[in-house]
Amino acid sequence: MESTNLVNGIIQHWHIWVVSIVLVVAAVIDGWKLKVPNWITFPMIATGWIYSVATGGMEGLGWSLLGTFFGLGLLYGIYMVGGMGAGDVKLLAGIGAWVHAQHTWNIFATTAIVGGIMALLMVAYSGRWKKHFQQFNMLIGEFFEVKDPETLFQRAAERKPRMYLLPYGIPMTIAALGYFAFQGMYF
Repeated sequence: MESTNLVNGIIQHWHIWVVSIVLVVAAVIDGWKLKVPNWITFPMIATGWIYSVATGGMEGLGWSLLGTFFGLGLLYGIYMVGGMGAGDVKLLAGIGAWVHAQHTWNIFATTAIVGGIMALLMVAYSGRWKKHFQQFNMLIGEFFEVKDPETLFQRAAERKPRMYLLPYGIPMTIAALGYFAFQGMYF
């Protein structure tokens, strides 16, 4: 009887399982190559829109589009100053396409906490606190001082080879899977 409930729960919440599997694949690739490829993010976004139309019609599509652009908007500024890669931004947009804006916001906030902890652990492991603190201050300063997005982007591209990079797909996946489990969205 218990296994029947498990199977029924998985069938009922299959979309959360799909998102979770895609996130795990993205996290593994991001950890390995420091990149979340477009062949993961673009199909994730498009299938989220298709799923939303299939389950909610045009209203569902509207919520999915809102979630997609909300996810993009949450991380775009950080991307522009070199704080993360474009694949990470598109990955959150893909989450938004499937689970819409409210869940995307909660996953974003949880990811910030998980990512912050991971970043502190990485810096502690490297032992280079002063260097990373200076880089952080530089990024924050540029974000508020430089008004031209193209200039921000160019500076970010120039400094990227010198930075210690956090594969943000990993904390995003940990945060999303934890959020889905905490919210009871798997079963």
